[in-house]
Amino acid sequence: MSYLNIDSIKDRTYDAIVIGSGISGGWAAKELCEKGLKTLVLERGRDVQHVTDYPTANKHPWEFEHRGQVPLEIRNQYPKGRASFMREETIHWAIKPDEQPFVEEQPFQWTRGYHVGGKSLLWARQTQRWSDFDFEGPARDGFATDWPIRYADIAPWYSHVEKFAGISGNKDGLPELPDGEFLPPIELSCIEKHFQEAITKNYKDRHVIQGRCAHITDPQQIHYDQGRAKCQHRSLCNRGCPFGGYFSSNASTLPWAAKTGNMTLRPHSVVHSIIFDEKKRRASGVRVVDATTKEVIEFYAKIIFVNGSALNSNLILLNSISSRFPNGLGNDSGTLGKYIAWHNYRGRISAEYEGYYDKMTDGKNPSNAYIPRFRNLHKQESDFLRGYATGIGGGRGRLTRQAEIGEELKDALLHPQLGNWNISAWMMGETIPIESNYVRLDANLKDKYGIPQLVTSVKWTENDDKMVKDYLEQLNEMFTLAGFKNIRGVDTHANPGSDIHEMGGIRMGKDPKTSMLNEWNQVHSCKNVFVTDGACMTSTGTQNPSLTYMAITARAADYAVKQLKKRKL
Repeated sequence: MSYLNIDSIKDRTYDAIVIGSGISGGWAAKELCEKGLKTLVLERGRDVQHVTDYPTANKHPWEFEHRGQVPLEIRNQYPKGRASFMREETIHWAIKPDEQPFVEEQPFQWTRGYHVGGKSLLWARQTQRWSDFDFEGPARDGFATDWPIRYADIAPWYSHVEKFAGISGNKDGLPELPDGEFLPPIELSCIEKHFQEAITKNYKDRHVIQGRCAHITDPQQIHYDQGRAKCQHRSLCNRGCPFGGYFSSNASTLPWAAKTGNMTLRPHSVVHSIIFDEKKRRASGVRVVDATTKEVIEFYAKIIFVNGSALNSNLILLNSISSRFPNGLGNDSGTLGKYIAWHNYRGRISAEYEGYYDKMTDGKNPSNAYIPRFRNLHKQESDFLRGYATGIGGGRGRLTRQAEIGEELKDALLHPQLGNWNISAWMMGETIPIESNYVRLDANLKDKYGIPQLVTSVKWTENDDKMVKDYLEQLNEMFTLAGFKNIRGVDTHANPGSDIHEMGGIRMGKDPKTSMLNEWNQVHSCKNVFVTDGACMTSTGTQNPSLTYMAITARAADYAVKQLKKRKL
C-alpha cells in the first residue's frame, strides 16, 4: 500500500501549478509550459473548448426562443440586481446562485467567470499600457505604497504580450499612455473624428485617440500559428469568438500551452488553500475540492502561480492557514485582504449632433474612442486625488418604423429614416486604495464546498464623489465646445465592483512590512508562490488593467523559471 501511496503522490506532482485559467492564468500556463515546466492548471468551473463550446456564437436574433430575453422563472433564480449575463445569448456564462455566496457588508457587484478561460471570454478587450505617471502615483501623493517597479521594468513585457495577443491602435506619442506593438487601428466614426478635432482645437493637454484593443485587424504569422483570424467586426464578443478575432485564453494562450505537451488542465477544481510545508518553509502544493465529487485532493509543485481573479486570490491566501501563517499565507504585514480598489465608472454623459446628415454608420465597431487621463497628471490641480480616462462612442442609426408591411416595408428599408448623430462617454476613474476597504473570511458561513464565505466591505469615498462631479463638468464643457446638443450627464451611483476591475489585497511593494509581494510578484515570506492577477496591484491607474496583468505575469513566469533552474526556489 505504501508503494501505491507513493505512486499516487507522484501522479499528483508537477513542476508548477497555476490557479485559474483566465487572462493572467492563461499567460502563466503559456510561459511556464513553453519553458519546459510540467504545469497543472486548475479551473474551478467547467471546461470550455474554443469554437465548439460557444453555443450562441453564430445565432441570429430570430433564432433565440425569447428574442434574447431570459424567462422570468429563470431570472428569478438569480439575485436581484446582482446577476450578470442575463441575456439568452450569454446566460451560459452566468454562475449559479449557490455556486459561491458571499457576504456584502456594503453593497458590492462581484462578476465572476467560472469556466475555462474565465473573464477572458467576457472582457471589454481594451488594452492600454501604464506609464510612469501611474507607477509613480502613490509615491507622489502618499496614498497606497510605492510600486517596486517602474515602466522600464515592464515595457519589454508589454511588447512581448502585445505581439502575441494582437493589439490594434495608433502610435499617438503620448507620454501618459505609451505606444505599443500595434496592428492597424479600427477607424473612428465621423462624429468621433469631429469630437477629436474639437478637442485638439480647444485644449493642449487633452487627446481623443482610437482605443487600443485586443482585436486582430491584420493577422501576423504568430496569430496564424495560434489558429486565429482577423476580427469580423460582428460585436458579438461576449458569446465567444469562433474566429479568435479577439484575444482570449481559450483561443490563444491555453492551446499554445497545450501544444507543448506540458500542460494538464483540470476543470471542476475548486481551490481550497495553498499547502505550506512547515519543515521546508515553503509552499508544497494546492488543496482542491473536486466540484463534482466533493473529494478533497492535494496536488504538489515546486512553484505556484495564483491567478484566481483578485478577490478569489485573496480568499485562497486568507484560507491558507498554518502555524507559520495563522492569518493567511504570507500575511506577515497584516495587509492581506486590505487596500481593495477598483475603477469608478459612475459618470456617464450623452448628447446629439445636428450635422453629417449625408453619413451614417455601417457595420459594427468592437472598440471605441478614448481620452487618456488629463487631470492631476503633471501637478495636483483639483480637489481630488488621481484622475480618470474616458471612453467615447458615437453613431447614427435608423429610426424605428414598425407599421410597414409589403411595399411600405421595402421603401423603409431602401430609404431609411435617420435621426441625429449620437455620442456618449463614460468615465474610468482611479479609486484610492485605503485600509478600510477590505475583504475577509466569515468566521461561520461556508459555501457548499466547505470553504469560508468571503466578506466584502468596500465603499465609495469623498474622493470618488468629487471625481465624478469633475468628470461631468469637464465632459459637459468639452461636449459644448464640440457643438453637441441635448447634453445629458448622470452619476449612476453604481455599486463598487460594477466595473469588473477589482484590484489589490495582495499588493506589490518594496517593504515587506507594508506589502505582500516583491518586485517579481513573489510572496515576500514564501518565495515559491507568485500572485500576478488583479490582487497584486498596488494602485489602479485609469487604464483597463488586463494588459498589465498579462505583462506582469509573463515577467514573473520568466523570473520564476530562471530562479528554479538556479535552485533558488
